[in-house]
Amino acid sequence: MVLGVVCFSAAGQRRSNPIVKLTPEQVVADLYRQHKTQSPFFQTKSRALVGRYFDKELADLIWNMPNAPDEVGPLDGDPLYNAQDMEIRSFVIHKAEVTEGLATVLVTFINIGKKQEVKFLLTSRQSAWKITNIKYDDGTDLVGILKQ
Repeated sequence: MVLGVVCFSAAGQRRSNPIVKLTPEQVVADLYRQHKTQSPFFQTKSRALVGRYFDKELADLIWNMPNAPDEVGPLDGDPLYNAQDMEIRSFVIHKAEVTEGLATVLVTFINIGKKQEVKFLLTSRQSAWKITNIKYDDGTDLVGILKQ
């Protein structure tokens, strides 16, 4: 009888623990991890997967971009590396700069011998940090590319 009460109490505690909000850096790191197995960019089965990382406007643009094999979509490369061919070395996710509910996370790496930077812009929502845009060191950005 006592054992049943202890088990019930522990289960109740697990359910009542608040969900920990990931930091902006953790959101970006999790996106790169997810991208290796099932990219939110190039799949058409899970709108929730897109919404996990991106703010509504950007999530809608990603979800609604053409993905049919006979159509050329707006993305001609990997949006996390801004490249078609990749040989990534020296990959670093830097500490976020956070100001009044907005964050910028810089990611640096060397791709095929060229140093590159990608900036993730995030906004704080009630439940999580969400990516609002990705800016590339060539002056382009993901929202602009997807709106073309």
